[in-house]
Amino acid sequence: MSRSGSLPWGRLRRVSAVVWSAAGSLAAWGWLLFCQGFFWRTDVRLPPSRDPDTWPSVCVVVPARDEAAVLPASLPSLLAQDYPGRAEVLLVDDGSTDGTGELAREIADRHGGLPLTVDFPGEPPAGWTGKLWAVRHGVGLARARGPEYLLLTDADIAHAPDGLRRLVAAARTGGFDVVSQMARLRVESLWERLVVPAFVYFFAQLYPFRRIGREGTRTAAAAGGCVLLRAEAAGRARIPDAIRQAVIDDVALARAVKRSGGRVWLGLADRVDSVRPYPRLRDLWHMVTRSAYAQLRHSPVLLAGTVAGLTLVYLVPPVAVTAGAVAGSGTTTVLGAAAWLVMAGTYAPMLRYYRQPLWLAPLLPFTAFLYLLMTVDSAVRHHRGHGAAWKGRTYARPDAVPDEG
Repeated sequence: MSRSGSLPWGRLRRVSAVVWSAAGSLAAWGWLLFCQGFFWRTDVRLPPSRDPDTWPSVCVVVPARDEAAVLPASLPSLLAQDYPGRAEVLLVDDGSTDGTGELAREIADRHGGLPLTVDFPGEPPAGWTGKLWAVRHGVGLARARGPEYLLLTDADIAHAPDGLRRLVAAARTGGFDVVSQMARLRVESLWERLVVPAFVYFFAQLYPFRRIGREGTRTAAAAGGCVLLRAEAAGRARIPDAIRQAVIDDVALARAVKRSGGRVWLGLADRVDSVRPYPRLRDLWHMVTRSAYAQLRHSPVLLAGTVAGLTLVYLVPPVAVTAGAVAGSGTTTVLGAAAWLVMAGTYAPMLRYYRQPLWLAPLLPFTAFLYLLMTVDSAVRHHRGHGAAWKGRTYARPDAVPDEG
């Protein structure tokens, strides 16, 4: 020590670096709290609406590949839609090997309700992901019926009986070309409780819902499990042909519609639920890694920036609290604790939305670290050129991986 009671110079420099990092993290959280579209609020639900004088016709397009395990819990909810206008369900069996199409017909025969058509598009040609090729086939079938709206929904999504009615009323009242609701994902296993609410929280941070629905903004996104799309807007934006290679197809769809002059709305759902289980960490890991690097446009620069950003925003606060306590630096501890407190406070509304205990909020840094590792793993898989496998279909090109539920 240079003077009695003083810290060694090297240790002092390390403490100073942690102090500045903690201050930077707190500043970042101040910006996120007030300047990122209030992403942390969960009150963006279907906007007020009124019933139209005449209910437009709707075709529900359901791409499905090996979905026999979830169809009994989801398809009856579509067939039971209480919709005053003309509506029918078009399920496109994308090469299933588990009898998905046959089971869908059995469910329709047993439950009745909206008419169901099951069709088989064949293998996708080069340049198409499987899901979007199935969607294209379904949209082609729908076009022959001349609907005003298309409801694009995944095979694992269960809808409330008045779900279609409310979507159409909201689209008509607000003049939206896309009305999308982010389905409430399942949160039953330990890993689902840790990872799933954070997944939606991070998505809202990237695509603040308030900005998406506001005219004059470039922010656009949708949630693939529940997308009501005006047929005329789909034609104008060349959906799905214009996004046939999209990894994150729902976001690409919303961007294409908005670029073509359409209006887009996205919010959280009250009674639209995913019935697909993700009981193990590796199931959730696969869900994230197949599209995480695509979100960064396969850019090493954006990857490095994302890792640095996740580290500063989510990992620095607990490290600063620990380092401050060890070094006896009250400033470091206070700055880290303040950033951690803001982080947990912004996460609490999402935990409440998912009906989870608030003691999970301080664990967000751990979950963010998992997402950091998943993102890096996604990049490693891409650059190794291994492609990606999804339900028995392997995509040789890493940039043609489907973003499928």
